[in-house]
Amino acid sequence: MPENLITFSPDSFVPRRWLRNGHAQTIVGNFLPRENHLPSPEERLFQVEENVQVLCHCHWQPHPSECGTMMIVHGLEGSSVSQYVIGTGNKAWRAGMNVIRMNMRNCGGTEHLAPTLYHSGLSADVASVIRTLIGQDNLSRIAAVGYSMGGNLVLKMAGDWAESAPQQLRAIVAVSPAADLDLSADAMHEPANLIYEWKFLLSLMRRYGRKIAIFPEHFRRVKRFPRSIREFDDVITAPHFGFAGAQDYYTRAASARVINQIAVPTLIIHAQDDPFIRIAPETRAMIVANPNVTFVETEHGGHCAFLSAANGYDGRWAELQIVNFLRFQGLA
Repeated sequence: MPENLITFSPDSFVPRRWLRNGHAQTIVGNFLPRENHLPSPEERLFQVEENVQVLCHCHWQPHPSECGTMMIVHGLEGSSVSQYVIGTGNKAWRAGMNVIRMNMRNCGGTEHLAPTLYHSGLSADVASVIRTLIGQDNLSRIAAVGYSMGGNLVLKMAGDWAESAPQQLRAIVAVSPAADLDLSADAMHEPANLIYEWKFLLSLMRRYGRKIAIFPEHFRRVKRFPRSIREFDDVITAPHFGFAGAQDYYTRAASARVINQIAVPTLIIHAQDDPFIRIAPETRAMIVANPNVTFVETEHGGHCAFLSAANGYDGRWAELQIVNFLRFQGLA
């Protein structure tokens, strides 16, 4: 077991007194605004596939190649301006790191940059950006941080790379990762979670409508509005990307398949009361068995929230643990 992972110890998470419910944490965490103290970014396009570009917002310290770099990947229907991206970026910047806020293809108003959709398994897009940053910008210490869908993406990327990961990739962090996509998609359809499912469905279908308008030769209207995330993936995502159906897509795109192969120091943060992210027992066993992974599972925290008391900082506990972990890995 790597020595650095033996000694890293995250702070205990104590939820705010009035936020001991997963739904309350999730909703308040989503809507409670953060102030953005990041400097003006360089807006930069990265080619990740033929005819496909993604937009990243890059914040460079005075001597970028001498600093650690945090690249942040958002969740489903998020973007580089999602609150958790801004909050995490603020803390990384104050710690002396370069910050790169990545939009997955089509996200952040970039539908015109790709004649395709996006999905939860496109870890090659993240890997392509990292390779470019290493090759063109001479960055020597990079960490990939992902939330929810982004957490699945960075874990899958690290698992696919296994022992062949670039030496410049020093750490992976996943917060509330959708590592078991099928379980989480089905959990979204539980009665208590329909508010989240319909929020995502409405956003996904609006985006699909924009894709039809921009690329009518590639997309056609569906016969009816999908009634679940699984149905959306069955009738739209899977056929578009050549999967046999939603289940085939979930199986092949899930980081759970390769999480045992991760060879980079990794931090996974998950709350037991997350309303819709589910981790299968066998996936949890692989996570715990991997000596390169530090698994922090809290009783409370909701989905991508982890709001603690604001004692000396803003109370965004997970964001603080991310920076502490990366500082421990020598990125700050």
